[in-house]
Amino acid sequence: MRANHPTAERSCHARIRNNRPAACVTPRFAQCPPLPQDPEEPVPGNLGYGLALPSAVATPAIAREAAEVILDVHCVADALIDPALRLVRELVAYACRFTASGEQVHLALHHDPEGALRITVHDTHAVHTHPRLAAVCDERRLDALEGVPGLVEAHHGSWGFGAAHRFAGAGRGSGVGTCTPRRWAA
Repeated sequence: MRANHPTAERSCHARIRNNRPAACVTPRFAQCPPLPQDPEEPVPGNLGYGLALPSAVATPAIAREAAEVILDVHCVADALIDPALRLVRELVAYACRFTASGEQVHLALHHDPEGALRITVHDTHAVHTHPRLAAVCDERRLDALEGVPGLVEAHHGSWGFGAAHRFAGAGRGSGVGTCTPRRWAA
């Protein structure tokens, strides 16, 4: 590089600016090319999102707002949006109850090939190996789910909970999933 060239100032020689050395700047000549953007427009059939959220008091409301944007962008039927958003808020609130502060809950929204919207949350509360403790914990989980079973079943959906295997890391934690069939939108 020539000394009188304008880019010569970007060399790795430390300069003093405001009594502090300037950071070294190493030019990058070759970078991996970015992947092309997906040309497919967002529609219900390609809805698939996963969110990691902090376990906090405001998290259920944040998750609901994020889900509303996602469902709206993917043109999910209006009749499905309200019950889905109620489920998102309830399930995330539930997961936060079973996740310590400073840890994360995971929310997944997925539209499967049969047309059902699947909403899944994972917490970090370990599954108990002792049968009696597991039974007590399951009862607490059912109590914490409050209106979720009724809401899902009223719309001919299904729900359940069990050990988390995908998001919570090393099989730690539990997950709750719901499946809302296409006919919710009818």
